[in-house]
Amino acid sequence: MGNIDIGRVGIWTGLLDLVPSSQAVELAAEVEELGYGAIWYPEAVGRDPFVVAALLLQGTSSIKIATGIANIYARDPMTTANAQRTVEEAFPGRFLLGLGVSHQNLVEDLRNHDYSRPLSYMRDYLARMREAVFLAHGPQELPEIVLAALGPRMLALSADAAAGAHPYFVPPEHTAVARDVMGPDAALYPEQMVVLDTDPDTARALARKNMALYLGLPNYTNNLRRLGFEQSDIDGGPDGGPSDRLVDAIVAWGTPEQVTSRVRDHLDAGADHVGVQVLADSIDTAADGWRTLAPYLLD
Repeated sequence: MGNIDIGRVGIWTGLLDLVPSSQAVELAAEVEELGYGAIWYPEAVGRDPFVVAALLLQGTSSIKIATGIANIYARDPMTTANAQRTVEEAFPGRFLLGLGVSHQNLVEDLRNHDYSRPLSYMRDYLARMREAVFLAHGPQELPEIVLAALGPRMLALSADAAAGAHPYFVPPEHTAVARDVMGPDAALYPEQMVVLDTDPDTARALARKNMALYLGLPNYTNNLRRLGFEQSDIDGGPDGGPSDRLVDAIVAWGTPEQVTSRVRDHLDAGADHVGVQVLADSIDTAADGWRTLAPYLLD
């Protein structure tokens, strides 16, 4: 496990960008009060992740803030390394930098970068981060980094060149594979989508709505195929969406006890921490889910 103690369970959410930053800080403070170990959030085409980290850390006192993930094509290695050092100096031991290669459409179409060799780019990027000159007050040694990793080569790089991995959109079976590839010492922090609804039809409908974006991205579908899912699982379900089998593997739905059981499955498979993403149509509903789950997940 990594040097930063993020506890066994945290909250993963992409919804903080949808509210004023002052409200995001208030929500972070409540998540901290509930007892979760960390708050994870992504970078796509919204707020800058390092600025968000500083805001959330300033408005809380002990919870860890983690990027899940910051896109390495969004800034050069020195900028990333020294942004990380800047946050670390201000809030020692409370910021976990998750880095990832994102996806071809977000890198080539939106940013006009070359996505032909993402693994090599990540390997070189990490080396250049370690070499980055930093002449300000603060840590000279780079703080902890984890990588968004799905396939065996990126998982191996996560263990060899970083503190570990933050897999996304994965079932517990992937967690077992990741642990086997990375060995016993690397940090393993998967994300788990959940729906607090015991009705199969409405729970799976919300799951499918949220899965649709990811099932259009080859990084995720290739990983699902490695895990044994068929093309019919990806697009052979209702209205051309995922099958019930795939929905149920990726999204834990049902009672708080059933959701907790899935999180425990990840931990039993080798995860050190699980970032729980409550799927909801609004951040208010998601926050209700965080409140409902806290006594179960943090028991």
